Amino acid sequence: MDLSNLNPCVAIIGRPNVGKSTLFNLLVGVRSSIVSDMYGTTRDRVNLNTSWGDRIFTLVDTGGLDVDMTDNLWIKVKSQIHSAINESDVLVMVVDASIGITPSDRYVAEVVRKSGKPLVLAANKSDNDLREMSASEFFELGLTNPIPISAYHNKGIDKLMSELLNLLPTNQEYDDFDVDLKFSLIGRANVGKSMLMNAILKEDRSIVHGVPGTTRDSLDSRFNYNDKDLLLIDTAGIRRSGKIEAGVEKYSVLRTLQSIDRSDVCGLVIDASELATAQDTHVASNILNAFKGIVIVVNKWDLSSQLSMTEDDVKIKIKNKFKFLDFAPICFTSGLNGQGLNDLINKVIDVNYEWNKTVPRYDLRRIIMTAIGNNPPSNSGKRLLKIHSVSQDKKAPPSFTFYVNNPDLVHFSYKRYLENCLRDAYSFLGSPIRMRFKKLGKK
Repeated sequence: MDLSNLNPCVAIIGRPNVGKSTLFNLLVGVRSSIVSDMYGTTRDRVNLNTSWGDRIFTLVDTGGLDVDMTDNLWIKVKSQIHSAINESDVLVMVVDASIGITPSDRYVAEVVRKSGKPLVLAANKSDNDLREMSASEFFELGLTNPIPISAYHNKGIDKLMSELLNLLPTNQEYDDFDVDLKFSLIGRANVGKSMLMNAILKEDRSIVHGVPGTTRDSLDSRFNYNDKDLLLIDTAGIRRSGKIEAGVEKYSVLRTLQSIDRSDVCGLVIDASELATAQDTHVASNILNAFKGIVIVVNKWDLSSQLSMTEDDVKIKIKNKFKFLDFAPICFTSGLNGQGLNDLINKVIDVNYEWNKTVPRYDLRRIIMTAIGNNPPSNSGKRLLKIHSVSQDKKAPPSFTFYVNNPDLVHFSYKRYLENCLRDAYSFLGSPIRMRFKKLGKK
């Protein structure tokens, strides 16, 4: 599997808390990277495609580089930043005009010099005339002319982007970001989603660490598998509502829910050593409510021999716990040793096909009329449900509208029966089915 990026790449770098994420969000036009006054909020690389004028490029937000990074997690953050620098065509180094040059700024400047990459130097927080004048202090770094900007107030951005566009490579043609399907790895904290993502991509794309909740932002990575272009989204772990801390973690959960909305198929990642907790069912309900395709991923399967479990045992337990997901396929993976990765991707592709399936009109009518003939709706007092016709409104997800005499007469059990009849005929493996009941003749 080869990771490919079709657009020129621009990385925003700098020490912590200089406004890198604020600039990133301004340039992509959405709040894509978490913004907080908390030191070191952005840990992983976050990248999105954006455009300025007629130029399309990929913009990468990174964690803060600090001369005092020492513990194991921050060493990994540092490695991520160096990877972003190596992959980028142009760098935007952000400094803080309200504070001036710090030892960490000098450290970042040295990293930039060693990279040899083209650079734009943005003196952020130049909110007034005095700070704009003080931005000249950053000439001392010996890099390039500092450009006074205020990302928060959208000042100086046109000049910054003019300099940036002049540095972008022009000898290649870049296509807009387009893929055959998008899927995300969704699950509660610390079930191994990031390690699983790294194993799929065959690189350390996401920081892996033993502390629950390390991944805060959602990450997009494009790769090719059997001539299909896929976009893989790794996400922060979802905790129970009562366990969600205010601030950064709350925004991370919202980001995960947004990632579900952006996906075609979601991999529900659960831990083989804990199997189907109440929180797993909560996460699953988020996917189901969004009507996305779903694959249940039993991760850390390398522990199966220690846990004395077989795949058949686990499938029975999962089916009992996730009765509302009995249509979802189950696969067994290990991010640690790469087990089951091809099976996972193949199942994701299969589910995406089912999620986009259309039933021919004649077959649909035959299936439903046969179902009604074999098991007519039961009476509700003196009232009887009558189904006059059915149509498929759209695919992705497969959505059906039943035209009836009175929608209030549709019992949940009969709705489930009709869904099962559709699945018996056309499978819809891993795909939820949306069913609506409307009164005939009512717009």
